[in-house]
Amino acid sequence: MGTVVERAVLVLNKNYEPLHICTARRAVVLVDRGKAEVLELDEAAQIHTTARSFLVPSVIRLVYLIRRPRPHRRLTRREIFMRDRHTCQYCGKEASDLTLDHVVPRVRGGRHTWENLVSACRQCNHRKGCRTPDEARMHLLKEPVTPRSTPYYIVQHYIEVQVAWRKFIPEWELEALA
Repeated sequence: MGTVVERAVLVLNKNYEPLHICTARRAVVLVDRGKAEVLELDEAAQIHTTARSFLVPSVIRLVYLIRRPRPHRRLTRREIFMRDRHTCQYCGKEASDLTLDHVVPRVRGGRHTWENLVSACRQCNHRKGCRTPDEARMHLLKEPVTPRSTPYYIVQHYIEVQVAWRKFIPEWELEALA
């Protein structure tokens, strides 16, 4: 988890929508300057300065509203693996050493998009090679789609560990099931 000042703190907008994850150091500065209020404290951890001690927040809420567009999911290996739940989309095997597979191979005009990328174990990816799933007589467990982007996706990497955040994330259970 690192040092106390590096702990993750959930930053909520004034309307309680997740906005960002910052460090405990940044959260303490925001609270001390009156730009945020503490909603949840981290289990009695403290940050000490030469003059003062601060309880470490776990969740803070800004006192003013930040207007920003909805976040978009970036197309990365990690995001593809998370969408596919770290499961090979051909054989269904859960693995930590998955590869990315282009459903329609790039050499055959396939694009590098959400709808053309799936997680595959090394054996299935090698077996499929530069063929389409039909040509290789392999079937996808589910069609690849662009995942829904909600403000709550920024916390999905933390929500299993940060139990105290769950009451501020009403969709966390739905996201886990999606």
